[in-house]
Amino acid sequence: MRVPLSWLRDFAPIEVGPDDLGATLDDLGLVVESIERVGEGLDGVVVARVLAIDPIPSADLIRRVTVDAGDGRSVEVVCGAFNFAVGDLVPLATVGTSLPEGPTVTRRRMKGVESNGMLCSGKELGLSEDSAGILVLGPSAGDERTGVEPGAPLTDALGIEPDVVFGLEVEGNRPDALSMVGVARDVAARLGLPFSIPDPRPTEGKVPTAHLARAAVEAADLCPRLHVRVLVDVEGGASPPWMTRRLVLAGMRPINSIVDASNYVMLELGQPTHPYDLDRLGGHGLLVRRARPGETIVTLDGEERQPTPDDCLICDADGTPVGIAGIMGGATSEISATTSRVLLEVAHFAPMAIAGTSARLGLRTEASVRFERGAVTAAGSLDVRGELAPPPVIRLRTDRVNAILGTDLDDATVRRQLTPLGFETSVESPGVHQVRVPTFRPDSTREVDLIEEVARLNGYSKIPRTVPAPPGVGRLTPYQRDRRRVRQVLTGAGANEAWTASLLSPGDHAAAGLTGPEVEVENPLASEESVLRRTLLPGLLRSLAYNASHRYPDLRLFEVGHVFGWPRPGEQLPDETEHVGVALAWPEDDARSAVDVWRALAAAVRLEPLSIEPDSRPGLHPTRSARLVVPATGAELGGLGEVDPDVLDAFGLGGRGGRVGWIEVDLGLLLAAPRRPLEAQPVSRFPSSDVDLAFVVDDATPAGAVEETLARAGGDLLVRLTLFDVYRGEGVAPGRRSLAFRLRFCALDHTLTDEEVGEARRRCIEAVESSHPAALRGG
Repeated sequence: MRVPLSWLRDFAPIEVGPDDLGATLDDLGLVVESIERVGEGLDGVVVARVLAIDPIPSADLIRRVTVDAGDGRSVEVVCGAFNFAVGDLVPLATVGTSLPEGPTVTRRRMKGVESNGMLCSGKELGLSEDSAGILVLGPSAGDERTGVEPGAPLTDALGIEPDVVFGLEVEGNRPDALSMVGVARDVAARLGLPFSIPDPRPTEGKVPTAHLARAAVEAADLCPRLHVRVLVDVEGGASPPWMTRRLVLAGMRPINSIVDASNYVMLELGQPTHPYDLDRLGGHGLLVRRARPGETIVTLDGEERQPTPDDCLICDADGTPVGIAGIMGGATSEISATTSRVLLEVAHFAPMAIAGTSARLGLRTEASVRFERGAVTAAGSLDVRGELAPPPVIRLRTDRVNAILGTDLDDATVRRQLTPLGFETSVESPGVHQVRVPTFRPDSTREVDLIEEVARLNGYSKIPRTVPAPPGVGRLTPYQRDRRRVRQVLTGAGANEAWTASLLSPGDHAAAGLTGPEVEVENPLASEESVLRRTLLPGLLRSLAYNASHRYPDLRLFEVGHVFGWPRPGEQLPDETEHVGVALAWPEDDARSAVDVWRALAAAVRLEPLSIEPDSRPGLHPTRSARLVVPATGAELGGLGEVDPDVLDAFGLGGRGGRVGWIEVDLGLLLAAPRRPLEAQPVSRFPSSDVDLAFVVDDATPAGAVEETLARAGGDLLVRLTLFDVYRGEGVAPGRRSLAFRLRFCALDHTLTDEEVGEARRRCIEAVESSHPAALRGG
C-alpha cells in the first residue's frame, strides 16, 4: 500500500521527518518496505494531448505518436505503450529532461522515425510503481474546472509539490490500516497528536432516493447490509489536479471525476464504494443475490467470468448481473461521459465469501482486498439490513497485558493506549477493563487482540527481548519415557522390534484363536487387509514364519502398536488401545521364558508385585498360559504363556520345531499400574546366604502362588527369590510337578548366623506346606 505523507497530514499535524516517521510506522507493526521522495526532477515535463497515433512499417511493438505540446507545437515521438488513445492527456518529457526514474531524454531515430521526446509512465516520473504503460492524465484538454491545457508544466497540472510516499506491507489482520485514515490514526496515537476526520455534508435535493431507485438483498448471509444513494445532475469529466495527484501517488490510475471520487473515498476511509449509471440499470435499482449455475458476466476489464452459486452478484432490479460483489463491476452499467445520474452502492459483504470468490475467479482488486479483510459500514439513504453482529465488548486484564508483554503498565496507561485508536474503555474493577471494539476493527475479537494493540501503541521497541523457555520444550512425557524404557528392556532381552500391519485378513483372528465381533474397513484396498487387528499375535507370528522361511528361525520379536476392539456402548469409533507384544522363538524358549522376560520388564518399570494367575488365553496353550492381574484392583493387564501348537500350524510355524513364548499387555494399563517409589535401596556390606527349596505340588497349583507365599514368609531378610527348575518325571507322581526355588537371605547390619538362616528356611517351608497342597521334596 502506498501512503503519501501529504495525505496523512489531512488528519493529523505530522511534522516529523520521513526517516523518523518510517521508524514510527515500523514500531507500530506497519512494515515500511520503501520511502520515496517524489515531485523532484520534473522540470521539462509538460502536459501533451495526443493528436494522432500511426503505425510504423515493419515495427509491431512501437508506434509514431503526434502530440500537441502547447502553443500550437506538434511533436512527434516514438512510443512502445498501447494504453492511451487520441485525445488523452499524457506527460511529455522534452529533449534534455533528466527523469527521476529514467534516462536523460535525447533526440533519436527509431525505425526511420525521429523521436523528439518521450511519453512517460508513472514509474519513470517517480510518481508511482506503474511501469506497464503511459501515465494517462485524463481524456481531454481544456477542462474548465482544472484549466489544464497542453504545454502546461506537469507539476502545475497535477499540483505536484515535493512529497514522501511510504510503501507499507499491511498484514491481513489490520483492515483498518488499508486506508489513509487508519494509518494516520495510528501515527497520531503514537505521537500524541490531535486526530480528526473531515465530515462533509452533501446537499440533498427534494426528490427522495426511494422514488429514484430500489434496493433488495436475497443473500443476506453474503451481504448483511446494503446502502444505496442517488446523485443527480452529475457532470463528469477530469478530476481536479490535487485528486489526480493523490490517486497517482497512491498507485491508482485516474479515470474520470465520478470513478476517481469513489476510488479516493476507498483509499481515504478504507470503504469500497461502486458508482453505477442509474439510467443504464434495469429497473433503476440493485438486487444482491447468489450466482446461478452457468451464469456469466463481463467485468470492467473486458473479461467474461463464470461465478459459482457460492459467489455473490450485484444485479440490476430486473436480476441481470452488473457486478461481482466486492470485487469488480460489470461493463453494462459503467460510468461514461454521458452519465448524469449516479447510483452509489455501499455494502458490507461477508469477508470469507469475497476471499473465496476472488480466489476462484483469479480476480484480486483493491476493493476485494478490503472486503475480504473486513470493511467499515457507512451510512446511506436506502438501507437494507441483515443480521450484523454488534461490536463486541471484551474484558481486558492489566495483569494479563503485563504477563504477555513482559511490561509493567498500570491501568491508566493501558486505557491511554487504546482510547486514541477508537476503542471505548471503562473500568469494571481495579485491573479489569471493559473495552468496546469500534466497527472499523473487525479483527479485534479476543483479549489477546487488545493486548497486541497496547503493544503497538506502547512500542514494540520498548518491550524487553526474552527467549521463551517453557518447561516442556524438547522433553518427553512420562508415558513416552516409560514406553521408551519398555523398548530398551525388550531389546536387552534379545528381541528385535518389528512393525506389522494393523489390517488383517478376515480369517486371521480365528486362526489365532480369537472369536467375537471384529471391526471391518468399509472400503479396503485389498480383501486380505480388511479387518482391524484385535491383537498383535497374528502379525508377529507371520513375521516369525517369514524369517523361518528365510532360514532364520531362532529369534525374538516385539512390537508396540495399537489394537482395535469393538466400540464401547454409546461410542461409534473402535476402542483403540496401545499394546506391547513379545514373541519368543529361541530354541529353548517356552512359557518360563515368557515369565522371565515379563519379570525383567516389570522390574525395569518398578511395578508392584502382580499376580500371575493360570488362565486359558485365546491363541495360547490351555495349560501353559496365565493372566497378569493387579492384586489391589483386580485389573487385568494382559497375559503370557506359550502359543498353542494349532495356532503355530495355522501361521506356518508347525514345521519349525520348538515352542514360542508369548507376552501381550495393554501398555497404557501397564504404565498406570501401581509402582514402587523411585528411590535408592540400601546395599548390605555383609555376605548373603542362598537356600534351595524344591516343593512337589499339583499341576493345578500355580508356581506364582507358591512364590508369593515364600516371599511373605521370607520377610525382610529375603532379598531375592528365583524359580530355577520345574521337573516332572521319575520320583514325582503323575499330575504333580516339582518347583525348585532359590532364596537369598541377607541382613543390612550383620552377617546372618546359621540359626537365623535355618529359622528363615523353616518359616518358608511351613508356610508353603500349610497354604498349598505341597510337600518339601526329599524332606
